[in-house]
Amino acid sequence: MTLSEESPVLDKPAAPAPEGRRIPLWLAIVAASVPMFMVALDNLVVSTALHTLAVDLKADTQELQWFVNAYVLSFACLLMTGAALGDRFGRRRVFVTGIAVFTLASIGCGLADTSSGLITFRTIQGFGAAAVMPLSLTLLSQAVPERLRGMALGVWSGVSGLAVAMGPVVGGAVVDGLDWRWIFWINVPVCVIAVPLVLFALRESSLPGVRLDLAGMVLAAAGLCAVVWAIVHGEPDGWTSGKVLGAFAAGALLLAVFVVWESRTAEPMLPLSFYRVRAFTLTNIVSATMYFGVFGSLFLLAQYLQIVPPRTPLEAGVRTLAWTLMPMFVAPVAGLLTDKVGGGRLMALGLFLQGVGLGWINLVADTDTAYSAMVGPMIVAGIGMGFVFAPTAAVVLGSVSREHAGKASGANTTVREIGGALGIAVLSTVFVTYGSTRSPQEFVDGLHPAVWVGVAVVLFGALCALGIPRHPRPADAE
Repeated sequence: MTLSEESPVLDKPAAPAPEGRRIPLWLAIVAASVPMFMVALDNLVVSTALHTLAVDLKADTQELQWFVNAYVLSFACLLMTGAALGDRFGRRRVFVTGIAVFTLASIGCGLADTSSGLITFRTIQGFGAAAVMPLSLTLLSQAVPERLRGMALGVWSGVSGLAVAMGPVVGGAVVDGLDWRWIFWINVPVCVIAVPLVLFALRESSLPGVRLDLAGMVLAAAGLCAVVWAIVHGEPDGWTSGKVLGAFAAGALLLAVFVVWESRTAEPMLPLSFYRVRAFTLTNIVSATMYFGVFGSLFLLAQYLQIVPPRTPLEAGVRTLAWTLMPMFVAPVAGLLTDKVGGGRLMALGLFLQGVGLGWINLVADTDTAYSAMVGPMIVAGIGMGFVFAPTAAVVLGSVSREHAGKASGANTTVREIGGALGIAVLSTVFVTYGSTRSPQEFVDGLHPAVWVGVAVVLFGALCALGIPRHPRPADAE
Protein backbone atom coordinates (compact mmCIF):
# COMPACT_ATOMS: atom_id res chain seq x y z
CA MET A 1 0.00 0.00 0.00
CA THR A 2 1.42 3.41 -0.91
CA LEU A 3 0.52 7.00 -0.43
CA SER A 4 -0.80 7.40 -3.94
CA GLU A 5 -1.86 10.98 -3.34
CA GLU A 6 -0.26 13.92 -1.59
CA SER A 7 -0.81 13.31 2.11
CA PRO A 8 -2.69 16.08 3.91
CA VAL A 9 -0.44 18.25 6.02
CA LEU A 10 -1.07 19.89 9.31
CA ASP A 11 0.06 23.21 7.95
CA LYS A 12 2.39 24.68 5.37
CA PRO A 13 5.37 22.31 5.07
CA ALA A 14 8.77 23.87 5.59
CA ALA A 15 10.55 21.38 3.34
CA PRO A 16 8.21 19.41 1.06
CA ALA A 17 9.20 15.97 -0.12
CA PRO A 18 10.46 15.80 -3.72
CA GLU A 19 7.58 15.76 -6.18
CA GLY A 20 6.53 12.34 -7.33
CA ARG A 21 8.16 10.47 -4.47
CA ARG A 22 5.79 7.84 -3.14
CA ILE A 23 6.43 6.59 0.36
CA PRO A 24 4.97 3.21 1.31
CA LEU A 25 2.48 3.64 4.13
CA TRP A 26 4.13 0.94 6.21
CA LEU A 27 7.48 2.74 5.95
CA ALA A 28 6.01 6.00 7.25
CA ILE A 29 4.45 4.13 10.17
CA VAL A 30 7.76 2.40 10.96
CA ALA A 31 9.70 5.68 10.74
CA ALA A 32 7.37 7.39 13.22
CA SER A 33 6.95 4.38 15.52
CA VAL A 34 10.45 2.94 16.02
CA PRO A 35 11.90 5.96 17.89
CA MET A 36 8.72 6.16 19.97
CA PHE A 37 9.10 2.44 20.82
CA MET A 38 12.62 2.97 22.13
CA VAL A 39 11.77 5.90 24.41
CA ALA A 40 8.66 4.12 25.72
CA LEU A 41 10.68 0.95 26.35
CA ASP A 42 13.19 2.87 28.47
CA ASN A 43 10.36 3.96 30.73
CA LEU A 44 10.20 0.41 32.12
CA VAL A 45 13.28 -1.55 31.11
CA VAL A 46 15.53 -0.37 33.97
CA SER A 47 13.14 -1.51 36.70
CA THR A 48 14.05 -5.18 36.33
CA ALA A 49 17.78 -4.41 36.56
CA LEU A 50 17.70 -2.47 39.84
CA HIS A 51 19.08 -5.29 42.00
CA THR A 52 22.01 -5.81 39.62
CA LEU A 53 22.66 -2.06 39.48
CA ALA A 54 22.67 -1.91 43.28
CA VAL A 55 25.46 -4.49 43.42
CA ASP A 56 27.54 -3.28 40.47
CA LEU A 57 27.38 0.47 41.21
CA LYS A 58 27.12 0.08 45.00
CA ALA A 59 23.94 2.17 44.86
CA ASP A 60 21.77 2.85 47.87
CA THR A 61 17.96 2.77 47.85
CA GLN A 62 17.57 6.47 47.02
CA GLU A 63 19.95 6.18 44.07
CA LEU A 64 18.05 3.15 42.77
CA GLN A 65 14.86 5.20 42.81
CA TRP A 66 16.53 7.95 40.81
CA PHE A 67 17.77 5.51 38.15
CA VAL A 68 14.07 5.29 37.22
CA ASN A 69 12.77 8.66 38.36
CA ALA A 70 15.42 10.83 36.66
CA TYR A 71 14.14 9.65 33.29
CA VAL A 72 10.47 9.93 34.23
CA LEU A 73 10.92 13.41 35.68
CA SER A 74 12.70 15.04 32.72
CA PHE A 75 10.54 13.16 30.20
CA ALA A 76 7.16 14.08 31.71
CA CYS A 77 8.07 17.70 32.42
CA LEU A 78 9.34 18.59 28.95
CA LEU A 79 6.80 16.89 26.65
CA MET A 80 4.88 20.11 25.94
CA THR A 81 8.17 21.95 25.46
CA GLY A 82 9.26 19.37 22.90
CA ALA A 83 6.03 19.85 20.94
CA ALA A 84 6.40 23.65 21.07
CA LEU A 85 9.98 23.48 19.79
CA GLY A 86 8.78 21.30 16.92
CA ASP A 87 6.15 23.86 15.93
CA ARG A 88 8.75 26.62 15.90
CA PHE A 89 11.86 24.99 14.43
CA GLY A 90 10.38 22.11 12.39
CA ARG A 91 8.82 18.93 13.73
CA ARG A 92 11.03 16.51 11.85
CA ARG A 93 14.16 18.50 12.74
CA VAL A 94 13.35 18.50 16.46
CA PHE A 95 12.26 14.84 16.26
CA VAL A 96 15.65 13.86 14.79
CA THR A 97 17.45 16.03 17.34
CA GLY A 98 15.55 14.23 20.10
CA ILE A 99 16.61 10.86 18.68
CA ALA A 100 20.24 12.02 18.58
CA VAL A 101 20.16 13.30 22.18
CA PHE A 102 18.53 10.05 23.31
CA THR A 103 21.18 7.99 21.50
CA LEU A 104 24.13 9.93 22.92
CA ALA A 105 22.63 9.75 26.40
CA SER A 106 22.17 5.98 25.99
CA ILE A 107 25.88 5.71 25.20
CA GLY A 108 26.60 7.72 28.33
CA CYS A 109 24.40 5.40 30.40
CA GLY A 110 26.21 2.36 29.00
CA LEU A 111 29.60 3.86 29.92
CA ALA A 112 28.57 5.11 33.37
CA ASP A 113 30.56 3.63 36.25
CA THR A 114 29.03 5.65 39.10
CA SER A 115 25.48 6.16 40.31
CA SER A 116 25.68 9.92 39.77
CA GLY A 117 26.85 9.41 36.20
CA LEU A 118 24.00 7.05 35.40
CA ILE A 119 21.43 9.40 36.95
CA THR A 120 22.81 12.32 34.92
CA PHE A 121 22.61 10.48 31.61
CA ARG A 122 19.17 9.07 32.44
CA THR A 123 18.03 12.68 32.88
CA ILE A 124 19.46 13.60 29.47
CA GLN A 125 17.74 10.56 27.97
CA GLY A 126 14.47 12.05 29.20
CA PHE A 127 15.27 15.34 27.42
CA GLY A 128 15.57 13.51 24.11
CA ALA A 129 12.52 11.34 24.75
CA ALA A 130 10.39 14.43 25.44
CA ALA A 131 11.05 15.62 21.88
CA VAL A 132 10.42 12.21 20.34
CA MET A 133 7.14 11.06 21.91
CA PRO A 134 4.69 13.90 21.05
CA LEU A 135 6.21 14.62 17.63
CA SER A 136 6.07 10.94 16.65
CA LEU A 137 2.27 11.06 16.69
CA THR A 138 2.14 14.45 14.94
CA LEU A 139 4.48 13.39 12.12
CA LEU A 140 2.58 10.16 11.60
CA SER A 141 -0.75 11.99 11.46
CA GLN A 142 0.49 14.26 8.68
CA ALA A 143 2.15 11.41 6.76
CA VAL A 144 -1.00 9.40 6.01
CA PRO A 145 -4.24 10.25 4.17
CA GLU A 146 -7.22 11.16 6.35
CA ARG A 147 -9.08 8.00 5.36
CA LEU A 148 -6.22 5.82 6.67
CA ARG A 149 -5.40 7.80 9.80
CA GLY A 150 -7.44 5.61 12.15
CA MET A 151 -5.65 2.48 10.98
CA ALA A 152 -2.22 4.14 11.19
CA LEU A 153 -2.88 5.45 14.69
CA GLY A 154 -4.04 1.97 15.66
CA VAL A 155 -0.74 0.45 14.53
CA TRP A 156 1.21 3.24 16.27
CA SER A 157 -0.74 2.55 19.45
CA GLY A 158 -0.06 -1.18 19.13
CA VAL A 159 3.67 -0.46 18.92
CA SER A 160 3.37 1.73 22.02
CA GLY A 161 1.65 -1.14 23.80
CA LEU A 162 4.40 -3.49 22.64
CA ALA A 163 6.97 -1.24 24.32
CA VAL A 164 5.05 -1.60 27.59
CA ALA A 165 4.99 -5.37 27.03
CA MET A 166 8.65 -5.75 26.22
CA GLY A 167 10.07 -3.53 28.98
CA PRO A 168 10.08 -6.21 31.71
CA VAL A 169 11.05 -8.93 29.22
CA VAL A 170 13.96 -7.07 27.64
CA GLY A 171 15.20 -5.92 31.03
CA GLY A 172 14.97 -9.43 32.45
CA ALA A 173 16.65 -11.02 29.42
CA VAL A 174 19.55 -8.57 29.48
CA VAL A 175 20.07 -8.91 33.24
CA ASP A 176 19.92 -12.71 33.11
CA GLY A 177 22.02 -13.22 29.98
CA LEU A 178 24.20 -10.14 29.46
CA ASP A 179 25.72 -7.22 31.32
CA TRP A 180 23.20 -4.57 32.51
CA ARG A 181 24.86 -2.02 30.22
CA TRP A 182 23.25 -3.71 27.23
CA ILE A 183 19.92 -2.29 28.40
CA PHE A 184 21.25 1.00 27.01
CA TRP A 185 23.59 -0.24 24.26
CA ILE A 186 20.69 -1.85 22.39
CA ASN A 187 19.25 1.63 21.83
CA VAL A 188 22.21 2.76 19.79
CA PRO A 189 21.90 0.69 16.57
CA VAL A 190 18.13 1.13 16.54
CA CYS A 191 18.37 4.89 16.85
CA VAL A 192 21.18 5.12 14.27
CA ILE A 193 18.94 3.34 11.76
CA ALA A 194 15.93 5.46 12.74
CA VAL A 195 17.46 8.84 11.79
CA PRO A 196 17.96 8.24 8.03
CA LEU A 197 14.62 6.42 7.93
CA VAL A 198 12.85 9.45 9.41
CA LEU A 199 14.61 11.82 7.00
CA PHE A 200 13.54 9.69 4.04
CA ALA A 201 9.97 8.74 4.98
CA LEU A 202 8.59 11.72 6.93
CA ARG A 203 8.11 15.27 5.71
CA GLU A 204 9.13 18.41 7.52
CA SER A 205 6.50 20.84 8.77
CA SER A 206 6.24 23.75 11.16
CA LEU A 207 4.02 26.70 12.05
CA PRO A 208 5.48 29.55 9.98
CA GLY A 209 6.06 32.73 11.96
CA VAL A 210 5.17 31.24 15.34
CA ARG A 211 7.06 32.63 18.32
CA LEU A 212 8.17 30.53 21.25
CA ASP A 213 6.21 31.05 24.44
CA LEU A 214 9.35 31.08 26.58
CA ALA A 215 7.60 32.14 29.78
CA GLY A 216 4.98 29.42 29.29
CA MET A 217 7.66 26.80 28.66
CA VAL A 218 9.53 27.70 31.86
CA LEU A 219 6.38 27.86 34.00
CA ALA A 220 5.00 24.57 32.65
CA ALA A 221 8.31 22.70 32.99
CA ALA A 222 8.95 24.02 36.52
CA GLY A 223 5.38 23.36 37.70
CA LEU A 224 5.26 19.85 36.26
CA CYS A 225 8.73 19.10 37.64
CA ALA A 226 7.59 20.04 41.14
CA VAL A 227 4.40 17.97 40.89
CA VAL A 228 6.12 14.87 39.45
CA TRP A 229 8.93 15.16 42.02
CA ALA A 230 6.33 15.23 44.79
CA ILE A 231 4.54 12.20 43.30
CA VAL A 232 7.64 10.03 43.04
CA HIS A 233 8.69 11.00 46.58
CA GLY A 234 5.23 10.57 48.09
CA GLU A 235 5.60 6.91 49.02
CA PRO A 236 9.24 6.78 50.21
CA ASP A 237 9.22 10.14 52.04
CA GLY A 238 5.59 10.23 53.18
CA TRP A 239 2.73 12.10 51.52
CA THR A 240 2.45 14.48 54.47
CA SER A 241 6.17 15.24 54.78
CA GLY A 242 7.13 18.90 54.53
CA LYS A 243 9.14 18.61 51.32
CA VAL A 244 6.46 16.60 49.50
CA LEU A 245 3.68 18.99 50.51
CA GLY A 246 5.95 21.93 49.69
CA ALA A 247 6.66 20.53 46.22
CA PHE A 248 2.95 19.99 45.57
CA ALA A 249 2.20 23.57 46.70
CA ALA A 250 4.99 25.01 44.55
CA GLY A 251 3.84 22.98 41.55
CA ALA A 252 0.23 24.06 41.99
CA LEU A 253 1.25 27.72 42.26
CA LEU A 254 3.50 27.56 39.19
CA LEU A 255 0.84 25.79 37.13
CA ALA A 256 -1.78 28.34 38.22
CA VAL A 257 0.52 31.15 37.05
CA PHE A 258 1.04 29.18 33.82
CA VAL A 259 -2.73 29.06 33.22
CA VAL A 260 -3.06 32.81 33.83
CA TRP A 261 -0.15 33.50 31.49
CA GLU A 262 -1.52 31.23 28.76
CA SER A 263 -4.89 32.99 28.93
CA ARG A 264 -3.25 36.37 28.27
CA THR A 265 -0.36 35.73 25.89
CA ALA A 266 -0.94 36.11 22.14
CA GLU A 267 0.76 32.83 21.18
CA PRO A 268 0.28 30.33 24.03
CA MET A 269 2.22 27.10 24.21
CA LEU A 270 -1.01 25.37 25.26
CA PRO A 271 -4.20 27.11 24.01
CA LEU A 272 -6.74 26.93 26.84
CA SER A 273 -9.50 26.68 24.24
CA PHE A 274 -8.59 22.98 24.03
CA TYR A 275 -10.15 22.46 27.46
CA ARG A 276 -13.45 23.95 26.36
CA VAL A 277 -13.83 20.91 24.11
CA ARG A 278 -15.45 18.15 26.15
CA ALA A 279 -13.88 15.37 24.09
CA PHE A 280 -10.34 16.67 24.64
CA THR A 281 -10.77 17.19 28.38
CA LEU A 282 -12.46 13.84 29.03
CA THR A 283 -9.96 11.96 26.88
CA ASN A 284 -7.12 13.37 28.96
CA ILE A 285 -8.88 12.16 32.11
CA VAL A 286 -9.30 8.74 30.48
CA SER A 287 -5.58 8.63 29.62
CA ALA A 288 -4.59 9.49 33.18
CA THR A 289 -6.88 6.86 34.72
CA MET A 290 -5.79 4.14 32.32
CA TYR A 291 -2.09 4.71 32.94
CA PHE A 292 -2.75 5.00 36.67
CA GLY A 293 -4.29 1.53 36.63
CA VAL A 294 -1.91 -0.06 34.11
CA PHE A 295 1.44 1.13 35.46
CA GLY A 296 0.43 0.96 39.11
CA SER A 297 -0.93 -2.58 38.86
CA LEU A 298 1.77 -3.85 36.48
CA PHE A 299 4.45 -2.51 38.82
CA LEU A 300 3.09 -4.70 41.63
CA LEU A 301 2.07 -7.73 39.56
CA ALA A 302 5.50 -7.97 37.94
CA GLN A 303 6.94 -8.28 41.46
CA TYR A 304 4.21 -10.74 42.48
CA LEU A 305 5.24 -13.03 39.62
CA GLN A 306 8.85 -12.95 40.89
CA ILE A 307 7.92 -13.64 44.53
CA VAL A 308 4.98 -16.09 44.35
CA PRO A 309 6.72 -18.45 43.67
CA PRO A 310 10.31 -17.19 43.33
CA ARG A 311 11.22 -16.58 39.64
CA THR A 312 13.96 -14.71 37.77
CA PRO A 313 13.17 -11.28 36.29
CA LEU A 314 13.08 -12.83 32.79
CA GLU A 315 10.69 -15.59 33.84
CA ALA A 316 8.38 -13.04 35.44
CA GLY A 317 8.61 -10.69 32.46
CA VAL A 318 7.67 -13.43 30.00
CA ARG A 319 4.61 -14.26 32.10
CA THR A 320 3.32 -10.69 31.85
CA LEU A 321 3.11 -11.02 28.04
CA ALA A 322 -0.34 -12.63 28.25
CA TRP A 323 -1.47 -9.18 29.37
CA THR A 324 0.87 -6.71 27.75
CA LEU A 325 1.05 -8.18 24.22
CA MET A 326 -2.71 -7.95 23.63
CA PRO A 327 -2.74 -4.23 22.64
CA MET A 328 -0.44 -5.04 19.73
CA PHE A 329 -3.25 -7.09 18.17
CA VAL A 330 -6.28 -5.17 19.42
CA ALA A 331 -5.18 -1.55 18.94
CA PRO A 332 -5.06 -1.65 15.09
CA VAL A 333 -8.60 -3.08 15.04
CA ALA A 334 -9.74 -0.40 17.49
CA GLY A 335 -8.18 2.23 15.23
CA LEU A 336 -10.27 1.04 12.29
CA LEU A 337 -13.44 1.05 14.41
CA THR A 338 -12.97 4.50 15.95
CA ASP A 339 -14.73 6.50 13.22
CA LYS A 340 -17.54 3.98 12.91
CA VAL A 341 -18.29 3.32 16.59
CA GLY A 342 -16.94 6.43 18.29
CA GLY A 343 -13.75 6.74 20.30
CA GLY A 344 -15.52 7.35 23.60
CA ARG A 345 -17.50 4.11 23.40
CA LEU A 346 -14.37 2.10 22.61
CA MET A 347 -12.45 3.73 25.46
CA ALA A 348 -15.31 3.01 27.87
CA LEU A 349 -15.36 -0.63 26.76
CA GLY A 350 -11.59 -0.88 27.08
CA LEU A 351 -11.46 0.58 30.56
CA PHE A 352 -14.36 -1.62 31.68
CA LEU A 353 -12.53 -4.73 30.41
CA GLN A 354 -9.33 -3.54 32.06
CA GLY A 355 -11.17 -3.09 35.37
CA VAL A 356 -12.73 -6.54 35.06
CA GLY A 357 -9.35 -8.08 34.27
CA LEU A 358 -7.61 -6.38 37.18
CA GLY A 359 -10.39 -7.32 39.59
CA TRP A 360 -10.32 -10.93 38.36
CA ILE A 361 -6.53 -11.07 38.86
CA ASN A 362 -6.97 -9.70 42.35
CA LEU A 363 -9.59 -12.31 43.24
CA VAL A 364 -7.45 -15.28 42.17
CA ALA A 365 -4.03 -14.00 43.31
CA ASP A 366 -2.82 -15.87 46.39
CA THR A 367 0.34 -17.50 47.69
CA ASP A 368 -0.38 -20.77 45.86
CA THR A 369 -2.10 -19.51 42.68
CA ALA A 370 -1.03 -21.34 39.53
CA TYR A 371 0.05 -19.11 36.64
CA SER A 372 -2.61 -20.75 34.44
CA ALA A 373 -5.27 -19.13 36.63
CA MET A 374 -3.82 -15.69 35.82
CA VAL A 375 -3.76 -16.02 32.03
CA GLY A 376 -7.47 -15.45 31.44
CA PRO A 377 -7.77 -12.20 33.42
CA MET A 378 -4.47 -10.96 31.99
CA ILE A 379 -5.83 -11.40 28.46
CA VAL A 380 -9.04 -9.56 29.36
CA ALA A 381 -7.07 -6.66 30.86
CA GLY A 382 -4.76 -6.55 27.83
CA ILE A 383 -7.67 -6.46 25.39
CA GLY A 384 -9.05 -3.56 27.38
CA MET A 385 -5.76 -1.68 27.02
CA GLY A 386 -5.87 -2.16 23.27
CA PHE A 387 -9.36 -0.66 23.02
CA VAL A 388 -8.13 2.51 24.77
CA PHE A 389 -4.78 3.23 23.08
CA ALA A 390 -5.83 3.96 19.47
CA PRO A 391 -9.13 5.81 20.12
CA THR A 392 -7.33 8.06 22.60
CA ALA A 393 -4.85 9.22 19.96
CA ALA A 394 -7.58 9.67 17.35
CA VAL A 395 -9.93 11.65 19.62
CA VAL A 396 -7.14 13.92 20.91
CA LEU A 397 -6.06 14.79 17.36
CA GLY A 398 -9.66 15.15 16.19
CA SER A 399 -10.51 17.54 19.02
CA VAL A 400 -8.16 20.31 17.88
CA SER A 401 -7.41 22.10 14.63
CA ARG A 402 -4.82 20.26 12.56
CA GLU A 403 -2.03 22.80 13.03
CA HIS A 404 -2.22 22.29 16.80
CA ALA A 405 -1.85 18.50 16.77
CA GLY A 406 1.63 18.73 18.30
CA LYS A 407 0.42 20.81 21.25
CA ALA A 408 -2.51 18.46 21.85
CA SER A 409 -0.31 15.36 21.64
CA GLY A 410 2.22 16.88 24.06
CA ALA A 411 -0.50 17.79 26.57
CA ASN A 412 -2.08 14.33 26.40
CA THR A 413 1.23 12.50 26.74
CA THR A 414 2.11 14.68 29.75
CA VAL A 415 -1.14 13.80 31.50
CA ARG A 416 -0.61 10.14 30.65
CA GLU A 417 2.90 10.06 32.14
CA ILE A 418 1.79 11.87 35.29
CA GLY A 419 -1.08 9.37 35.64
CA GLY A 420 1.37 6.47 35.39
CA ALA A 421 3.75 7.97 37.94
CA LEU A 422 0.85 8.70 40.29
CA GLY A 423 -0.48 5.15 39.88
CA ILE A 424 2.85 3.59 40.87
CA ALA A 425 3.24 5.97 43.82
CA VAL A 426 -0.30 5.63 45.18
CA LEU A 427 -0.60 1.86 44.74
CA SER A 428 2.86 1.41 46.29
CA THR A 429 1.74 3.48 49.28
CA VAL A 430 -1.36 1.33 49.73
CA PHE A 431 0.78 -1.78 49.33
CA VAL A 432 3.31 -0.89 52.05
CA THR A 433 0.46 0.13 54.39
CA TYR A 434 -1.02 -3.37 54.34
CA GLY A 435 1.87 -5.63 53.33
CA SER A 436 5.55 -5.96 52.43
CA THR A 437 7.98 -7.94 50.25
CA ARG A 438 9.31 -9.99 53.18
CA SER A 439 7.22 -13.07 52.41
CA PRO A 440 4.68 -14.25 49.80
CA GLN A 441 1.81 -13.93 52.27
CA GLU A 442 2.74 -10.39 53.25
CA PHE A 443 3.07 -9.47 49.58
CA VAL A 444 -0.41 -10.79 48.80
CA ASP A 445 -1.78 -8.93 51.84
CA GLY A 446 -0.53 -5.66 50.37
CA LEU A 447 -1.34 -6.51 46.75
CA HIS A 448 -5.09 -6.93 47.19
CA PRO A 449 -6.07 -3.51 48.58
CA ALA A 450 -3.62 -1.76 46.21
CA VAL A 451 -5.06 -3.35 43.07
CA TRP A 452 -8.63 -2.60 44.21
CA VAL A 453 -7.66 1.08 44.20
CA GLY A 454 -6.44 0.65 40.63
CA VAL A 455 -9.72 -1.03 39.66
CA ALA A 456 -11.76 1.85 41.12
CA VAL A 457 -9.76 4.49 39.23
CA VAL A 458 -10.00 2.58 35.94
CA LEU A 459 -13.78 2.18 36.25
CA PHE A 460 -14.09 5.90 37.00
CA GLY A 461 -12.26 6.50 33.72
CA ALA A 462 -14.76 4.24 31.93
CA LEU A 463 -17.62 6.45 33.17
CA CYS A 464 -15.81 9.57 31.94
CA ALA A 465 -15.30 7.97 28.52
CA LEU A 466 -19.06 7.56 28.10
CA GLY A 467 -19.35 11.36 28.08
CA ILE A 468 -17.07 11.77 25.03
CA PRO A 469 -19.08 12.87 21.93
CA ARG A 470 -18.92 10.54 18.97
CA HIS A 471 -17.89 13.33 16.59
CA PRO A 472 -16.04 16.05 18.55
CA ARG A 473 -15.72 19.52 17.05
CA PRO A 474 -12.13 20.78 16.84
CA ALA A 475 -11.12 23.62 19.14
CA ASP A 476 -10.16 26.95 17.64
CA ALA A 477 -6.73 28.21 18.56
CA GLU A 478 -6.63 31.17 20.83
